[in-house]
Order: sequence, then C-alpha cells, then structure tokens
Amino acid sequence: MSLSIKNLVKKYPNADKTTLEDINLEISDGEFVCIVGSSGCGKSTLLTIVAGLEDATSGEVFLDGKPITAPGADRIVMFQEHGLFPWLNVYENVTFGMNLHGVPKEEQAEKAKHYLELVHLYEYKDYAIHQLSGGMRQRTALARALTMDSKILLMDEPFASLDKQTSNRLREELQRIWQETRRTVLFITHSVEEAIYLADRVVVLSPAKKGIQDIVSIDLPRPREVYSPEFTSLRHRILDEVREGGEN
Repeated sequence: MSLSIKNLVKKYPNADKTTLEDINLEISDGEFVCIVGSSGCGKSTLLTIVAGLEDATSGEVFLDGKPITAPGADRIVMFQEHGLFPWLNVYENVTFGMNLHGVPKEEQAEKAKHYLELVHLYEYKDYAIHQLSGGMRQRTALARALTMDSKILLMDEPFASLDKQTSNRLREELQRIWQETRRTVLFITHSVEEAIYLADRVVVLSPAKKGIQDIVSIDLPRPREVYSPEFTSLRHRILDEVREGGEN
C-alpha cells in the first residue's frame, strides 16, 4: 500500500463549517486516482494535507506506513501554475530540485535527458522559460517533478489554465508517461472527462457531505475513447453524483 488516509477531518479556525469530514482512502502503489467534486468540496485542501503543506484537524495520513507530518521529497506537487523559475532555462529548471538535494551532476544530466525526452522537450533544453508555450511549460514542470523519483506525484489541476486542445494533448502525454513510469498519482480536476480518461479510480467529493460521495472504478481499456458508449455512461453517472453532492 502506498498512501493511506484515515479518519481525516479538516476545519479551519473561525470557520462555521467543516471542510473535510471522516475521509478514508487507500491508494496502491502505481495507481492513478483522480478526485472530482464541485467547488468548495475540499479537493485541493485534501491534496495539500497529503503534501504536508497544511495539517489536518484530526486523523492521519501515511505513505508506505510512515505518518506524513511535513513536506518531503517523497511527495512532489504540481500546481495549476507551473512554478518554473524565469531566470533559469529549461534544463536548469528541470535539474533544480536534484541540485538542491545534492544529486551528483552526472546523475542530474542523465535524469534530465531521460525525462526531457519523455516529455518531448530535450531539443528545447536551452530555451528560456518565456520562449515556451503554456503546454511546454507544464511539460517542463512535469519533467522536473519526475526527476525527483518521488513515491507519489500530487497534481492540483495542472492543465486547468490551458486551452482545451492543449490540455487534451497533455492528458494524453501524461497517460503515456504514467504507463511508462507507473508512478503513483493523485490528481485533482474539475473535469469529469479528464478524470475518466486518466484514472484507475475516480473519487467524488461532496461539499454537502464534507466527504467522499462515491469511489468509481474506471474499467476501460487504454487509451480511452471519450465518445464510446461506456465512457459516456460513466461521465453521466459521475456528473450526476457531482451535482447531487453539491446540493445542500
């Protein structure tokens, strides 16, 4: 077992309502899990707790049996904003985390080349960040995250700010990369279609229940055809649950 969330509760000081209540979730090694739900359901809050960026009010989170109490290199986070350093080029951004953790230069070069090739950006390694498109910047951020060999990759709506065509292309790239690396992924998204396309399981959070409304297994072959009857049926089912979960 990779990630274990047990009886997790989050209530912010001076808040009238609890944000998350009695969250229990197990995510296995190599599993791709997406979390969906209407605004205010606590999707990003749950991810930041798993990342160790904020504390739960009660309950516990474990990664490979060890309690999460702070940020760590075993959990790498990708946010909607790419977080790249504009004064560094593509290669320097990708090696930044490895350099910070004292990875030998030769190993840095090998990993940077491997993951930049994986995201089809090695030929752009000397480019400045401002020379890249939005999609290329997110692929650079993904390459940087992958170089850290973390146990789990936490992704908070990484494609939300991109146009539909670019986000569709990147989710195809992400699926291909996940199939090659089998990295454990916890992915937050507003898009039910994106969740069904990517996930082994989709977790539906409800702001009304302050917790998990449903967990849906996605037993469709990859790559997935978004216009297939099976895909469409799942999309309608989960959209209905998201709507129901948002009703107080």
